Amino acid sequence: MHEWALAESVVLTAEKTAKEQGFEEIREITVQLGQLQQIEKDVFEFAIKEIIQTQKSLFKKTNIQLQEEKAVFKCQSCGHKWMFEDNTKKLNPEEFEAIHFVPEVAHIYMPCPQCKSPDFEIVQGRGVWVNSIVGKERD
Repeated sequence: MHEWALAESVVLTAEKTAKEQGFEEIREITVQLGQLQQIEKDVFEFAIKEIIQTQKSLFKKTNIQLQEEKAVFKCQSCGHKWMFEDNTKKLNPEEFEAIHFVPEVAHIYMPCPQCKSPDFEIVQGRGVWVNSIVGKERD
């Protein structure tokens, strides 16, 4: 599952930030999850918690906050905007799975609902990133 690889990247980012900021402890990590990534939140959060168990000194009481950003698309041909969930019911399980692993293939399976063009941009809801890290500085 790619949730584990993403969780590992989040932890590595938190560790790097803690070192750069002089934190002796990380109190909170806020992670933004783009809806198009279709991250299984429970698996992702479990993975982060399991990974940080190995670094107890830095992550003694770390609170993990996950925030989902809705995916919005905009057609380059007609200008129509739509949400990811507006089209997910039309996807078969294989198409849904393909988008889960490679979100860029949404262009193949989810054309504009208004003009049917596959030429659209992902306005928001793509990717996974660390929004903030709150830590306790060294004395």
